[in-house]
Amino acid sequence: MAAGALSRDVEAGGLAAWVRARPLVVGAVAVAALLLTLVLGVGLGSVRVAPAETFAVIFSRLFGIDIGVTVSPATDVIVWDLRLPRVLTAMLIGCALAVAGATFQGLLRNPLADPYVLGTASGAAVGAAIAVLLPVQLVVVEFGLLHGLAFVGALASAWLVFRLGGTGGAGGLTRLLLTGYAVGSVLAAVLTMAMYVSGVELRQIFSFLLGGLGGSSWVRLVVAAPLIIGSSVLIMARGRSLDGMLLGDAAAGHLGIDVSRERGVLLALASMATAAAVAISGLIGFVGLVVPHVVRLLVGPAAHRVLPISAIAGAALLSAADLGARLVGDVPVGVVMALLGAPFFLFLLHRSRSGYEL
Repeated sequence: MAAGALSRDVEAGGLAAWVRARPLVVGAVAVAALLLTLVLGVGLGSVRVAPAETFAVIFSRLFGIDIGVTVSPATDVIVWDLRLPRVLTAMLIGCALAVAGATFQGLLRNPLADPYVLGTASGAAVGAAIAVLLPVQLVVVEFGLLHGLAFVGALASAWLVFRLGGTGGAGGLTRLLLTGYAVGSVLAAVLTMAMYVSGVELRQIFSFLLGGLGGSSWVRLVVAAPLIIGSSVLIMARGRSLDGMLLGDAAAGHLGIDVSRERGVLLALASMATAAAVAISGLIGFVGLVVPHVVRLLVGPAAHRVLPISAIAGAALLSAADLGARLVGDVPVGVVMALLGAPFFLFLLHRSRSGYEL
């Protein structure tokens, strides 16, 4: 009977309509993909680790429980000290970029907006380049000067764009986008000059620009997690405001939403999540562009559906991309994401040319 009902629903409204009416199904699939990438990410590599050994290490380390599986000291180190923090870091960054991308696309009503639209990528890159050029070595809880200045640079550029562009008045969103482009162009020129004079340090700057998770650790994960998770949760709590602003400023105002304040808060939270992510991983593109679009096509534009499912799907996508990067020779995960995301970006451009809307 259930199968017959499913068949009738699909025939009546099409498979896309059936899926869109069942966001819980999409969410469940995303969670399953996330758990699968967790197990595969920890288990696959130059040394294979069975799922039972992975769970044995986790239960032993976290709860002191012996589940009866013998694990060698080497396997314990591989799982707990090397692979698990890297996989969880990839998931955290994927979550941050996907939620920030969905937020920017909704706020700016622009299907091609991404987490770096306010110049956070350029600001972080300039901050990292300055850290590389400074004759100072500073490390605090495994965070070096590069991570600190990248974080500051990302936030500073977003703040500058917001101050110069604003969001109110006629053409506020267009002005904000143009300001972000202008500030990003200036910072890109500064970055080029820094790379030109960097000499032997150029490789370190390139490493940041390509993005990577080779330096992942529990300490960095614990420091970044509150900023990213806190920002993401606060964004999701404002899903009603984001939905209202999708209808336009006038309609949102009639719904009782303080458009200027809510937009400023959402921009700040999305920029914070992006800055915290790029500070520990470098620049990783396309996650915040690809994931929200796929999720929106599956479940519709409602923010209370798009944001949490995007968070889960973004985490699964980046952890899978990092696994692929490790298996093909530990190439930068930013390169893998570019290879995956660039074709999708061209697809978006084609759909936009054909009249595609959010």
